[in-house]
Amino acid sequence: MARIAIKDCATKVGETVELAGWVDIRRDHGKLIFIDLRDESGVVQMVITPKNEATHKEADRVRPEWVIRVRGEVKARPEGMQNEKLVTGKVEIGITELTVLNTAETPPFDIAGDGYDINEEIRLEYRYLDLRRSRLQKNLRLRDSIITFFRDYMHRHNFVEIETPILMKGTPEGSREYIVPSRFEKGKFYALPQSPQQFKQLSIVAGFERYFQIARCMRDEDLRGDRQPEFTQLDYEMAFVTQEDVLAYTEAMFVELVTKLFPDKKITSTPFPRLTYAECLEKYGSDKPDLRKDRNDSNELAFAWVVDFPMFEKNKEGDITTTHHPFCSIKEEDKDKFLAGKDLLQIRANAYDLVLNGYELSSGSIRIHEHELQKRVFDVLGVSEEDQQKRFGHMLRAFKYGTPPHGGFAPGIDRIVMLLAGEPNIREVIAFPKTGEGRDLMMNSPSEIPKEELDALGLEIKKKK
Repeated sequence: MARIAIKDCATKVGETVELAGWVDIRRDHGKLIFIDLRDESGVVQMVITPKNEATHKEADRVRPEWVIRVRGEVKARPEGMQNEKLVTGKVEIGITELTVLNTAETPPFDIAGDGYDINEEIRLEYRYLDLRRSRLQKNLRLRDSIITFFRDYMHRHNFVEIETPILMKGTPEGSREYIVPSRFEKGKFYALPQSPQQFKQLSIVAGFERYFQIARCMRDEDLRGDRQPEFTQLDYEMAFVTQEDVLAYTEAMFVELVTKLFPDKKITSTPFPRLTYAECLEKYGSDKPDLRKDRNDSNELAFAWVVDFPMFEKNKEGDITTTHHPFCSIKEEDKDKFLAGKDLLQIRANAYDLVLNGYELSSGSIRIHEHELQKRVFDVLGVSEEDQQKRFGHMLRAFKYGTPPHGGFAPGIDRIVMLLAGEPNIREVIAFPKTGEGRDLMMNSPSEIPKEELDALGLEIKKKK
């Protein structure tokens, strides 16, 4: 007999079935033993009577989280004893056979609850147990549904999924990069991608007019509840488009996402309101305004566009830097000032953000596609000719070979799932997250590297005196 999913028991009254899973709860009522069995599809109540002595004896020794296989008849539960909260709440299994597949130690915390009251470090140390709880199972399945929707939506609109390298040269994204030493070229390093920014632009140069990927990105930056050292984004780029084209495509995609997967949620207003960066700061004191009418309504989704970001700003040292990145194109009406080197901090970029309930979901822009204009931006940033060629020569060279106008976007999937699931931080929607300090407590990383591996890389660790 083949094993079936627990949820399918609901329609098999009178049939003999075989199930396997984890013991959720065991209750001993004298001669009767009740076991709630759990698999990935749900939970069902089982009852074992002393009639079958061997099975009863085996059931008597099982404990929560033991892995068992059972066979028995699906029976209708008596009136007044049904559980309307469960798909299988109207049936129970009369067990005739029970086999212990594996025992389990007592878990360090309760798996049955939502887990919010449990010390997070303990939860992350035993993440494989924490993930057994129904809330996190639901979150990860929701994440899968959202990613599946995005991938299907992209394919329906003729995008091509292209994987870009994880080992690459550093990019100017404004955050610290993780570096990876090369064993074959000692003293040289790869960088892990802060984003696929350069590769997706080069894909456009290559003639792929609509690129996307579910991209993994890494940034060695300060951590908060809505950030991780590695994260996932829906990365996409389009050729021959304007800013209006990108915003319209993105807005339609999110409206369909909510309509299809979250019918109980309501979008505050469509089309999404548009605010300039200057308006946001003046009216809300932030470029991530929360426009909900009722902030106590967990089902309200207040999307908004923030546009007309400044191209340049000054860093703490007083140097000119870019607000987003140096590949943003400049608004046509500001180009003359830019080329003349005037009022640089007043120059606006064709850059845009999508915000939701006070969180930034994504940044995007129409990119520079002209060699001389891109070079001029590097000049303004004080990048020497030598460094331009050393760091960005491949981009500048590519722009000489017929690069079309293009632009894109990169919504953060972790943050999207967090907001739509109503979770307080993104660690609740990632299978194996790091702590707020960037540590993996389950694997105990970051960790030291054996000396022989350092030697092979030509590296030596010296402690500061």
